[in-house]
Formats: sequence, structure tokens, C-alpha cells
Amino acid sequence: MNVRFADRRPTGAYALALPLASGVADAGRLAALPADAVELVRRAAAATRFEGEAGSVVELFAIDGGESRRILLAGLGAGTTDSAYEGAGGALAAKLQVSGETVLVVDLTGHRTTAERAARIAFGAVLRNWRYDRYRTTLKPSQRPSLTDIVIVGAEAGAEAAWAPLKAIAEGILLTRELVTEPANIIYPASFVERVRGPLTAAGVEIEVLGEAEMAKLGMGALLGVAQGSRREAQLLVLRWKGADVDPIAFVGKGVTFDTGGISIKPAAGMEDMKWDMGGAGAVAGAMLALAGRKAKANIIGVCGLVENMPDGNAQRPGDVVTSMSGKTIEVINTDAEGRLVLCDAITWVQRTHGVKTIVDLATLTGAMIVALGHEYGGLFSNDDALAGQLTAAGLGVGDKLWRFPLSDAYDKLIDSPIADMKNVGPRQAGSITAAQFIKRYVEDGVLWAHLDIAGMAWSAKAGATWDKGATGYGVRLLDRFVADTIEG
Repeated sequence: MNVRFADRRPTGAYALALPLASGVADAGRLAALPADAVELVRRAAAATRFEGEAGSVVELFAIDGGESRRILLAGLGAGTTDSAYEGAGGALAAKLQVSGETVLVVDLTGHRTTAERAARIAFGAVLRNWRYDRYRTTLKPSQRPSLTDIVIVGAEAGAEAAWAPLKAIAEGILLTRELVTEPANIIYPASFVERVRGPLTAAGVEIEVLGEAEMAKLGMGALLGVAQGSRREAQLLVLRWKGADVDPIAFVGKGVTFDTGGISIKPAAGMEDMKWDMGGAGAVAGAMLALAGRKAKANIIGVCGLVENMPDGNAQRPGDVVTSMSGKTIEVINTDAEGRLVLCDAITWVQRTHGVKTIVDLATLTGAMIVALGHEYGGLFSNDDALAGQLTAAGLGVGDKLWRFPLSDAYDKLIDSPIADMKNVGPRQAGSITAAQFIKRYVEDGVLWAHLDIAGMAWSAKAGATWDKGATGYGVRLLDRFVADTIEG
């Protein structure tokens, strides 16, 4: 979607929207309408019980300049938060996406709001208008998206400057959604690398790729054990953005491009969803694009462990023992607990290669997290209270919410193995916690670490304020805000 800011409305065909925080009582806002349309709008609002609730939209047609014009009122609720403006933009885009309208004009003339919030309307609209129709070849014309442009009129000076970083963040989110949405025959480890190479390189991100031979020399037996049942070669994708001469921090993403469960195979029903088991790696790639796109003053290393978990004749078996890059040995009890095996080697690699002292990993790791939190929060585990607090605050600020869970020696003992240093799973109880305890064993002394289990957040079965059903792009805004608040702030 193209975004423009203007002093006055364009000529030609467009839909006209007025954001309202107080419904039709806001006479100053309705003054932006043609005089003969004001009473019609008031009646339409009353008939639909529109009171400016956040996310609500009233739609009608009226005569404007001698032409029939689609007019929409978009509710802001109290209108006191950035999210209210994002939500209004998202609601308008959802309403008009397949309406036949190509241009949406949002008129803020006389509306007392900041340049930042004007830009947030565009941000919400861009995010909500995204749809991935590459493989939908038989859609009727009336089913195809039509909305291509949004014009914000009457915004305060500085709206375009406020939009620039939001545009970069939106591009990162949409890249993540694209990666998560693509089927596993299209996005696998090597093609994931090639899909992100173009946009990330253009943004100034340095890219390094380690193949299986290189990882084998480094002793990454945990990650490679997951990949050995697949004909798709595993990759370790390393992304570097150095926008400031400061200590680096690392974002590490689980990138299981398809997860059958391996020999511990998953039930057939719903297995197609496992194309998004690379949501953590997708979020890392999207965050790196966002940070580079807005020229963040930070030094970030993104690491994506990319594998496919398949039940081939060469696949890893339950009971196998593998040796991780750290030298620690792992008894593989369940081959469907594979994400932690990928993460442990990726985390060891970034610590030993770059000496990072702060690591945040993201993974669609456990079904137990969905049982605990549903689809409202991502799970947060950390060895540092300050880091946990920073991530929680960042998530609340952008809507990528997190809820912290405990870690302790009592949980850690549950993954002790009688024949190796550890098992890759504990008992059924506290499954998300024991998974985090497993990863924690690979975090070196003095390193601040947080693990985000985003199993319930990478994909949504219902539309939200700024996304449709499907990939949400969760994690990109969270990481971007964390960087802005803790490194740049």
C-alpha cells in the first residue's frame, strides 16, 4: 500500500474517512463534510449506535462535490493512545480492502492530534491491508483486494518524518508474515536464506551462511541431528547490523521450516500448520530488516537456525545421544522436541564467535505454552530481572505482549538423563518451563538471556486489529522497541 501525506484532499475517486474520538458530538470534525451530508452522517451514526468506540466503523454514501462518495467514520475510543490510531487505520483497511475502492483519504483537518498518531493511522492500514494471494488463482474480481493507496490529509507538520521509521518496521513485519505464510515446499532452509537475502542486503545487513559441512566441523551435533532426516540441507543464517559502535546483542530464532515431529511423528490433523514452525527465525529476519531500514543506532547480530524435521530412514531416533557444539551431550527422548536442539547450538555459536553478553531467542517452541496462555501472550523466561522487565515493557508498548514464567533448579533437575548430560524433554508437566531450562544450560556465565516462546502468537485463527487470519508478524515490533528503549534510548 502506498502512503502519502497532503495538505488537501486529492481530486478524483476516493473513499473519505473521518476518525472520531467522540462520535457525532464532535461537530468540528463533521464540518469537514459537505454541508448537505452532515445530517445524513449523523442519522447513519445514530442508526448504527456508533459512539466512536475503538475499531468501529460506520459506512454510508453521500454527495460530495456533485459525486457520490463513500464516507466512513472511524472510532478512536478515547483517542489517547497510539494503538487507537493504528486500530482505526486497520479497521478502515479491513472495511475497504475488497470494496472496489482504490484510494482511501483520511481527513484530519481540525482534528487535534500529533504527527506521530497521524502516521500511526497509515501504519495500521498498511499492516491490516496485507494479504498473500500468490497461490489463489481463481478469485473473482469482487474477491480481489482493490485498496492500493492511503492519503492522510491535514496532519501536523512532521507526519512524513514520523512515518519513515514506521514504514521500515512495517516492511519487517510483512517480510516475517510472508516467510511464515509460504508453504514448506517453497520456504525451506536454503530458500529462506535466498528469500531474505535481497531485502536485507539492500538495507545494509551483512549476511553469512554456514552449511552442514561447516556446522559439522564446529561440532553442531544437536542442530544437525534434527536435520539428518531431511533432504533439505540445514543452514545457519547470520545477519549483522552495525549502526553504532556499541557492544553487540544477539537475537536467535528457531527456524524449523517444517516440523513433522520426526520419528515421534505428529498427528495428521493440523500438521500443515507446522510450516510456521520457523516463526522465531522469521521474526528475527523481519526485525533485522526493520532495524536496518530505520538505521537503528545499535549493533545487532541475528542468528537463524534453519532445518527441516522429517521422518526419513536416516532420521534421528528416540534414544539417540548427540553432542552439541558446547560439548554437552543430549539424550533425545522425543524427536518432536527439536527446536531446543536447534537453539542450543545457535546460541553456543553466537557466544563463542561474537562474545555477546545479551541474547534474546524466539521460538514457536511448545504446545504447552498455548495451553497456558492461549493466543494472548507470548511466554517469557529469563535469567535477569532487568532484561525481563525491559522486554515486558517493550511488548506492552507495541501490543506484542509477554508473560513471565519461573525458572529454578527444581525444574532443571527434570531434564537430567541417566546416560547423558541431559534429556531433551522432561515430564508432561511444566513442559514450557523445562524446555526453557534446557536452553538455559547453554547460556554462559555472565550472559543475560531471555527466551520467548511464541507458539501461540506467530499465527492467528482470527483477524486482529492490524492483521487478518494467518501470520501475525509477532516479535518484530517487540524486538524493535526493545532496541529503541534499551540501546538507542
